[in-house]
Amino acid sequence: MNAPASPALAVVHETRYRYDAPVELAHHLSYLRPREDAAQSVEIHTLDIRPAPARVQQDLDAQGNWRSIFALSAPHEELVVRACSRVRVRARHGGLDPAAGLSWEAAAARLRYRAGAPYAPEAEYAFPSPYVPLHGLLRDYALASFTPGRPVAQAAIDLMHRLHERFTYAPASTQIATPIIEAFEGKRGVCQDYAHVMLGCLRALGLAARYVSGYLLSRPPAGQPRLIGADASHAWLAVHCPGLADNGGWLDLDPTNDLIPATEHVTLAYGRDYGDVTPLRGVIRGGGGHELSVQVTVMPWDEAPAQLGLPR
Repeated sequence: MNAPASPALAVVHETRYRYDAPVELAHHLSYLRPREDAAQSVEIHTLDIRPAPARVQQDLDAQGNWRSIFALSAPHEELVVRACSRVRVRARHGGLDPAAGLSWEAAAARLRYRAGAPYAPEAEYAFPSPYVPLHGLLRDYALASFTPGRPVAQAAIDLMHRLHERFTYAPASTQIATPIIEAFEGKRGVCQDYAHVMLGCLRALGLAARYVSGYLLSRPPAGQPRLIGADASHAWLAVHCPGLADNGGWLDLDPTNDLIPATEHVTLAYGRDYGDVTPLRGVIRGGGGHELSVQVTVMPWDEAPAQLGLPR
């Protein structure tokens, strides 16, 4: 039986580009509509693009993520993309037993190539990717948690605790292109760094682990109002643990906050790393330099003020 859903969450993600010169032609790809599965339902979703694009295509990619592809053929000096969603989330891991499932050695062995062996879809997340290359240093660090015979989930949770203790959350201390080994050795970073480093640790052991983009419900300090637009997108990861009963064996872990995501994490998309599921990217002709601003709000739907302009 599924765990009860939480109250509906409102998610508003607005991206604004201001260009120094007119953009003559633009093609963009966005991942801004949350996923839908047994643990998450999207009750309302709107995507407002200004100026209005010449065409928009919305479909599912190979991983089941919603994506929108749009083109603008009229000159413009500003682009505004505003996604609004009403989402309900159920806890994915309500009956989790970290001691259940295969040992990490057995799980890694299942992913190695064997002639005639059945295809394991999770295997594609066991290889290095552009932002998550393999490093022996990360493997050595991971082995302190992945002791002989230890179940994958139990070891991965221990690794999450250790990484959280090692790292200092430091906004603007890294860029998305900062090598993961530099973030690991510097012991500083943001949520993408936490996720990429832990992915590197797990994949270095031959395990399957995927990057998860999304949002986290934040709560204002006691006695202070919630700031509209002051939230941010979030990132965590999921490791495949053969033998776990729920969520297809995938265990979500948030090393930034040292917890197992439940009803306050909204999942946008899965990928090998950030590059697969960047919220908005594109190719433009013209424009010169640009100024970028991003505003994100995540809050209970019933508390959302009229100024958010949510669809009703």
